[in-house]
Amino acid sequence: MTRNEKIALGCGVAALVGLFVLGAVCAVAVFYWRQQQRHFVYTSNNNSNYNSNSNNNRNLNSRPTNSDSAGVSDDEKHRLFQAAGATKDNELINRVLRKFGFVKSDGSVSAEYQKFLSEHISWGMKNLSFVTSVNTPEKARAYVEAHLND
Repeated sequence: MTRNEKIALGCGVAALVGLFVLGAVCAVAVFYWRQQQRHFVYTSNNNSNYNSNSNNNRNLNSRPTNSDSAGVSDDEKHRLFQAAGATKDNELINRVLRKFGFVKSDGSVSAEYQKFLSEHISWGMKNLSFVTSVNTPEKARAYVEAHLND
């Protein structure tokens, strides 16, 4: 075997070992990610750089959606969810999610929660005045404590 063949063989083996290590790292990352998804409740990314006038008018025409939330309107769910997220207090966030039935007894999240999250984005865009009115943890906590009634 010539020197060049030995070098080529060594490079091939190194590439194969590298691919194996990369595959193992990816497998571990996917496993870890799936474990985190099972325990995922809520992560908030707050950006308070909005130009808007604060308006706290409540939408009295919203209708209750289900019996789990005991007559809480969709609008009020979004308001409480937004305010709880702005507090960055995981215990308070979990209280709100449990009140709405979004967290199951085993700690996993319901399918309704995923639907609610997708609706929350558009709700937030339409209700920037409310979002900016609870843009500090203190204001948000005061709103949640005044409206949670659990």
